[in-house]
Amino acid sequence: MPKIGLIFSRLNANVFIFLITFNLLSGCANHSVAPVSEKSYGRNKIPSVHVVIPGDTLFSIAWRYGLKYEVLAKHNNIKPPYIIRPSQVIRLDVVRINDSSSLASPKVNPHVPSARQAFRSSGVTPNSKIKKTAKVYPKSQPSGFSGAPQWRWPTSGPLLSSFQSNSGLNKGIDIGGKLGEPVLAAASGRVVYSGSGLRGYGKLLIIKHNETFLSAYAHNHALRVKEGDMVKVGQVIAEMGSSGTDRVKLHFEIRRDGTPVDPMKFLPRR
Repeated sequence: MPKIGLIFSRLNANVFIFLITFNLLSGCANHSVAPVSEKSYGRNKIPSVHVVIPGDTLFSIAWRYGLKYEVLAKHNNIKPPYIIRPSQVIRLDVVRINDSSSLASPKVNPHVPSARQAFRSSGVTPNSKIKKTAKVYPKSQPSGFSGAPQWRWPTSGPLLSSFQSNSGLNKGIDIGGKLGEPVLAAASGRVVYSGSGLRGYGKLLIIKHNETFLSAYAHNHALRVKEGDMVKVGQVIAEMGSSGTDRVKLHFEIRRDGTPVDPMKFLPRR
């Protein structure tokens, strides 16, 4: 009998140790460290609405959620020059650009091309479009603004990190450099955002190059241009810094129809 009792005691001790170990492992498996910040929301992480806070613009909201600002404006009935106010609710339940549907809201038949698409494919511009965009863009535009951008490197430093399309943590590339080093416009266009209202970007510039492409320049020490300025390719637009990050670097993004794309596929070989 004493031997049987000893066996049961050992079995109970082993079971107890197993249960403690299992609970510890389960706890570790369920606890994952979230990233400090994400530079872009993933496809399935977009909320249904965004409440405007001071410093927000329609461009910055569209950039944050990977949407095209024209689609966001149309979906929320916001007319040029796209003025929004704090506490305003912006609906984000729009058709994503990278879906197979059109650039319209979900109520529009995706199989029927819009007037803008029809004129764009035919090369003809309706008078109504000229009047509408005249309030937003000046008549004098730098060469290359209406055509395909002629890309150049925004700085000459070493490549620190590359584009990560799947993880959602890096929607561009990071380029090293020194504090105060000039940051250049990668293509001609118009500054549509200049500020520090987007978490994870620090002092940020966004340039609109045409109806398709935008580029972003983040973590700057100082911004040398303001919203509405027309800039030429190679023009100094900022000073490199470490705002919103842990070291001096330039975070550079290119977005096509609101969707992040790999800048290395557009920048010339060094």
